Amino acid sequence: MSSNPVAETVASLMPRAREELTELVAFRSVADFDQFPRSESEGAARWVADALAAEGFQDVALLDTPDGTQSVYGCLPGPEGAKTVLLYAHYDVQPPLDEAGWTTPPFELTERDGRWYGRGAADCKGGVIMHLLALRALKANGGVPVHVKVIAEGSEEQGTGGLERYAEEHPGLLEADTIVIGDAGNFRVGLPTVTSTLRGMTLVRVRIDTLAGNLHSGQFGGAAPDALAALIRVLDSLRAEDGSTTVDGLTADSDWEGLQYDEGRFRQDAKVLDGVGLIGSGTVAERIWARPAVTVIGIDCPPVVGATPSVQASARALISLRVPPGVDAAEATKLLQAHLEAHTPWGARVSTEQIGQGQAFRADTTSPAYQAMADAMAVAYPGQEMQYAGQGGSIPLCNTLAALYPRAEILLIGLSEPEAQIHAVNESVSPEELERLSVAEALFLRNYAAS
Repeated sequence: MSSNPVAETVASLMPRAREELTELVAFRSVADFDQFPRSESEGAARWVADALAAEGFQDVALLDTPDGTQSVYGCLPGPEGAKTVLLYAHYDVQPPLDEAGWTTPPFELTERDGRWYGRGAADCKGGVIMHLLALRALKANGGVPVHVKVIAEGSEEQGTGGLERYAEEHPGLLEADTIVIGDAGNFRVGLPTVTSTLRGMTLVRVRIDTLAGNLHSGQFGGAAPDALAALIRVLDSLRAEDGSTTVDGLTADSDWEGLQYDEGRFRQDAKVLDGVGLIGSGTVAERIWARPAVTVIGIDCPPVVGATPSVQASARALISLRVPPGVDAAEATKLLQAHLEAHTPWGARVSTEQIGQGQAFRADTTSPAYQAMADAMAVAYPGQEMQYAGQGGSIPLCNTLAALYPRAEILLIGLSEPEAQIHAVNESVSPEELERLSVAEALFLRNYAAS
């Protein structure tokens, strides 16, 4: 990174950043209070609130959102007449999954092979640290030239919509000229990237019932309708022979014109086993950024260990459907539910329930904020030009903010590049990326103030 005062300040702050990320990662802040203590999330929220207060933020508050979680808010006043920028991150994390699969404990930040490992290190506790680093660097080099609002969400990973509803009920709270969402990531380590599109999502729970109770498979199997077998047929109907998502009535052939994703690199990033083919059709970028994708993320059925020879009376599944920009998530939910009902065999009883939803997002990349970010990234990443990519994941708050503040410019950056392996075991963050993106964000705020 070329020498400049902001970059030098960020570099000097990196040991402190590691200590703070260690403290923040230690909170088991999974916003599923049936599995993880509420006190862990509340502790993480207080940590963020204390960090904002220590940086001179005013009106620091723990916001009790309608889904029973807390978001952290604070405002740092800038010069009179300055623009306002909202910085977003979330402190809640995904469950660690199989803790035995982690090389080091998931809630202990550990350095290995030049990366920092721990749940939330990249997604998105590292984003909280990135914002703090950028602001500290500006304060040490002439001051923060804009009004800054920070919002750290407490339930983004659960998709329960608490902050979206809170923002709708308090429409002035998060109003800003530009919004920086620190929950995306570079296309690859060292390649500066803004995310210009996000797929939306819907979560639907489906239940199939066929019998009053389980039956002995020897006495009744062959004639008695098996609910688990019916569910398997329903789930299989959601994919074509090549693995493409096929929900009746849902468009699945959109194109992607931006940065392309080499298939070989994708196989490496996704750790696809040798000899196993990719699914779907079209380019990889089209499949993961521009087209719908269904995933069965959970099934309620007897485990193999302890199973009895029974015909199952009931079975359930939880289905995630990612929907591309241009597709209304509510309409996609209706189509998915209708598809599940239409493809249930043998007259089995079927019920569906939507339990989460978020709209897709498309940014206006022609806005002045994007030029300010491009100039900033050119300094933070010498010799690299800022790229535009999509993201297959969903950040429902983006559309809420876009609807509330239609004139606001929204940029998505962050630490979740492919090697970070977010949501998987052994999640990690590149400290070099944390440093460079913090520099980029600081320079962006300075550039944007002058634009």
